[in-house]
Amino acid sequence: MKQKSWHLDRRELLKGGGVALALPLLNGMGKTIGATSKAAGESGMPKRMLVSYFAYGAYMPDGPSGAPALGKNDPKKEHHEWSWWPCKDAGPLSFNKSSAPFALLKDDISYLRGLDHAGGWKLGGHSSGDVFATGADMMGAEKTNNISIDQVAAQIHGHKTRYSSLVLGTEGGTGSYGSCKTLSHRGPGRPIPSMHKPQEIFNRLFNPYTGKGVEQVRAGLKRDASILDLVLEHSRSFKNRLGKQDQGKVDEYLDAIRALEQRVERTSKWTHQPLPEIDTKGLNLEVSHKDPEEYIRCMYDLIYLAFQTDSTRFATLMLESEQSSNSEMWNYATYVLGYKGATHDIAHKRPADYSGQWDQWRAQQHAYFLQRLRDTPEGNGNMLDRTLVLWGSAHPHASHSTKNYPIQLAGGNHLGLEHGYLHEFVGAKKVPLTNLFVSMLNAVDVPVKKFADSTGPMTEVLR
Repeated sequence: MKQKSWHLDRRELLKGGGVALALPLLNGMGKTIGATSKAAGESGMPKRMLVSYFAYGAYMPDGPSGAPALGKNDPKKEHHEWSWWPCKDAGPLSFNKSSAPFALLKDDISYLRGLDHAGGWKLGGHSSGDVFATGADMMGAEKTNNISIDQVAAQIHGHKTRYSSLVLGTEGGTGSYGSCKTLSHRGPGRPIPSMHKPQEIFNRLFNPYTGKGVEQVRAGLKRDASILDLVLEHSRSFKNRLGKQDQGKVDEYLDAIRALEQRVERTSKWTHQPLPEIDTKGLNLEVSHKDPEEYIRCMYDLIYLAFQTDSTRFATLMLESEQSSNSEMWNYATYVLGYKGATHDIAHKRPADYSGQWDQWRAQQHAYFLQRLRDTPEGNGNMLDRTLVLWGSAHPHASHSTKNYPIQLAGGNHLGLEHGYLHEFVGAKKVPLTNLFVSMLNAVDVPVKKFADSTGPMTEVLR
């Protein structure tokens, strides 16, 4: 069988030691060996990753169709103060109005321009989010996507926490081709439904036994495990009697059952570990989409709490899909800016007085999360130092394409990353976005050499 590009030796799965208690990480948890480097004394500290996607692209008035004039240096062409890119030319960061919320985080962020998922170039409009975290080759007739970056990491380190990963979205579910509502995929044809209701997310993380005692939950898990064993045994018994194509379908089914079986096993194990005590003061779990700022910040707060308690180390967050019609998110820009029209219309009409302000507002919400991580001491630094945060969207304007994703990478100063720059990947420097994925995975101790169409690590973001 052809080896997947993300495949790792099974022995890598067996390296993890014990399990981590779901408690806030304390400075004393790191073994201090001296101050010879930032990473010294932090060998036992967790390494985390969040992939966050916002819909409808970003405002880039520098070139045709909203695309920046990459690689060109025209002194007559002034950089628009509302462009999503904080500065016109590659080099040290400076900040315009749109990116101003990140000014205090200059040493913790990088912008990357000119990165694509070439496998998605022929996708129809509104499909850029489908492959944002996978880099899948969708050029053929069969579009089944690929495993996402968070799940590759979860396969290796997910056993160390109560939950291997956290998959969130503002709409919930999986959506459909061209209107994906989740960033996470276990593999081809296996999207992971996103959770979107704050109270349900909180209960799953910190109060999973609501309405049931822990012993009742354990009994249910034991029963589920027995049923799954029977299903697996039965499925294997008739597989050899099927045609080749049907055998492939059964294999996919068996993979899904095995994944469910593993989930049951790990859930049962973690019922013997204490749940973290969470201070919910200031956390409005009943917030609605009619208050977009409070809702999105609540989602970020839940990710923060999941990371802080070491309940999980890998998460995705899809902020709207590219087709959010018939949902309150369609009205976000009206609620926030007073824009007279659907939020999606901003992506097509790109009115300068609203597009930049909309980008600025989204930047404020993301900066809130980054700042909260940075304000939380951990080990020899803070939580952001050991957390990678990828934030991006579709190509600007009406195309919603996978070309020149607006990309910001934050965090990981103690994981070998270096920030404070706008990097430009054009001409001879052109590389796929998945090169960044390889470097991100390596930074969180997932030793892959290739991911999807990658050609190697992205050394530009490394120290």
